[in-house]
Amino acid sequence: MESDDDNRGLVPASDPKTLALDIAAFATSALPYVGGPLSNVLSGVATTRRLNRVREVLEKLADDLGQFKSDATEQYVKTEEFEELLERTLRQAADERSDEKRRIYASFLRDDIKVPGQPYDQELRFLKTLEELQPDHLTILKALATAPSGDPGMMGSPGETLSNRLRGMNEAQITELVSQLNDMRLTDLRTLKVMMTGVGAADLRHSITQYGRRFVSYVLEA
Repeated sequence: MESDDDNRGLVPASDPKTLALDIAAFATSALPYVGGPLSNVLSGVATTRRLNRVREVLEKLADDLGQFKSDATEQYVKTEEFEELLERTLRQAADERSDEKRRIYASFLRDDIKVPGQPYDQELRFLKTLEELQPDHLTILKALATAPSGDPGMMGSPGETLSNRLRGMNEAQITELVSQLNDMRLTDLRTLKVMMTGVGAADLRHSITQYGRRFVSYVLEA
């Protein structure tokens, strides 16, 4: 599991105020439209570790956006909806130990800024689901999204395919994680043991729901 425990680049734990000012200065320069909402987030984050997670997300967001400008975006970032989504996203990112999930939070903000006007409830649902996801869930999604390669054989099952792709997980773990993804409406794979043609068992991309495809796009990007 990826985490930020190596402490690379962290400001000393005794100086969170300095770090908060440093992040605010960076955002003012690279991401001027997040200034107001960001101040609310920074005031509620008390430790340097969590502040560094916020900085990491903002730095990736700045890199992803580059010189992007849009009249629609300039109007959108001034709305209460954007401020609330930004605050919620950064607060969740501050609590998130997984590097991979923090990169997804940055990608989510990038797309929300570049393509404004997405239904607010839909964006909020995405954030709630992302908060629930464990890194192992993301690993399962990547395995399901993998295109078949080589000779799949005459017969097989979805469970066998996943076991071959996920050598570090046992059958019980895979079954439980898939069940949880089904409950989150990210996948629709109700049985792993059913036997089918080798080609059918090897291609599991259809088991990812329309809602789940957005997560998969971010996972593959991260």
